[in-house]
Amino acid sequence: MKSVSPINGIEYKVPNRLDDVSNIENFRVKNGEKSVVTIQGLGFVGAAMAMVVANAFKEYAVIGVDVADEKNYWKIASLNEGVFPIIADDPKIEEYYTSSRVKGNFLATYDSYAYKIADVIIVDINLDVQKKSDNQNKLLDFDVDLSAFKKAIQIIGQNCREDALVLVETTVPVGTCKHIVEPILKEELTKRGMNSNRLKIGHSYERVMPGPKYIESIQNFYRVFSGINEESADATEEFLRSVIRTDEYPLTKLGNTNSTELAKVLENSFRAMNIAFISEWTSLAEEAEVNLFDVVNAIRMRPTHKNIMLPGLGVGGYCLTKDPLLASWSKVNVIKSKNGLEQSEASVRINDQLPLHAFKSLKKFMKDDLNGKNILLLGVSYLNDVGDSRYTPVETLYNLLKSAGARISLHDPFISYWEEEEIAINNDLKVTFESNYDVIVISTGHKIYRDNELLFDSIIKGNALLYDTIGVFTNEFIERIRSNNKSIKVIGRGDL
Repeated sequence: MKSVSPINGIEYKVPNRLDDVSNIENFRVKNGEKSVVTIQGLGFVGAAMAMVVANAFKEYAVIGVDVADEKNYWKIASLNEGVFPIIADDPKIEEYYTSSRVKGNFLATYDSYAYKIADVIIVDINLDVQKKSDNQNKLLDFDVDLSAFKKAIQIIGQNCREDALVLVETTVPVGTCKHIVEPILKEELTKRGMNSNRLKIGHSYERVMPGPKYIESIQNFYRVFSGINEESADATEEFLRSVIRTDEYPLTKLGNTNSTELAKVLENSFRAMNIAFISEWTSLAEEAEVNLFDVVNAIRMRPTHKNIMLPGLGVGGYCLTKDPLLASWSKVNVIKSKNGLEQSEASVRINDQLPLHAFKSLKKFMKDDLNGKNILLLGVSYLNDVGDSRYTPVETLYNLLKSAGARISLHDPFISYWEEEEIAINNDLKVTFESNYDVIVISTGHKIYRDNELLFDSIIKGNALLYDTIGVFTNEFIERIRSNNKSIKVIGRGDL
């Protein structure tokens, strides 16, 4: 069995035996008396968090742990062999990664022995919501399966020291630390004959934003924290102060872990509902021949309305697509209320359908004739300037266009292989524009697409409709396109 890196296509052989203890012991000896921080999970959050801790204000020895399987092992091997596994438009990622390799204070592994020597264990694993949707991505039902999360916590409990700090950063249902994490860890410690009362459990949710400020979203950003008791809260605060610039970005302590867990899903649910709110106004603006971007920017002059959203293709990524559902699920299944959070659930249903509006608008503009049309999607990632295709709204648009019979080409500067659709992605914009298209769609707001002259030349030389579903172009660029008698359509721009 092989594990293939989507970054460079290198195949790594997945080990048959999880025997990495000697590597971990050598690493610990090499790093002397440094406190050991072990991070469970090497995804978008865990890998970046590992780099920040390895370059913290206090000298730490950092061990990142992930599962040795076909899907994940390449990340472990890649990190140890000199290639950071996530592409993002943030030079600090490479700077911090290079620094950790020079200092020799970071190791990636798949062996749970890493938890045995840890002073601090940070939980950064995925916890997904299972959505049931129809073929147009309309949400029908959802559930949360905690079995993998519980197993991960159990592995920690079977290995960790009794006086370790377990810091949960994963976005979890409200009540998880109190009703799930603490009982599992204490049960496992008791089985091992240890004093479970010495264990410290903290919760401080991440606010990681992959992209140009990837590292800063961890190191130079506000944090909320709590603990299962005062000792746990104090230990969490002490650790965070060694990692985050708390002189400029003060910490906020809440009374218990239920509070911080609720804070995370509430702040993400608020943003999801804000996005859902603007969707119906996008339709109104287009029908009323109004430029909604101008309208929103005018409204934003009022201080109380600065966070009103702009129109776009839709919501993607790991947080806003599920956190309102996670909160609603926890209300019924953990807190044991009769009813969930109806408005929060509705926001997800609306947001999941946003790409359908873009599709219908394009189909109408093309006089319901998309069959056989050559369509280029510029951008696969859900977020500008980062290679993250998790729950991207582009996937819904892609599948709708495919079902309509369109021939689709794809470009993204940060993604070489689209795992969810199992498609190779072209990274060369110049090569991309050598073909002729009927429609060129801006589906992600990467800065490489903004007022791009290669794109302009391609539009001028051909007869393609330029469709901006994000709103990336300046008015000057749009007028340049129109002054050459070429067609351009922008979502939320009823004036075009």
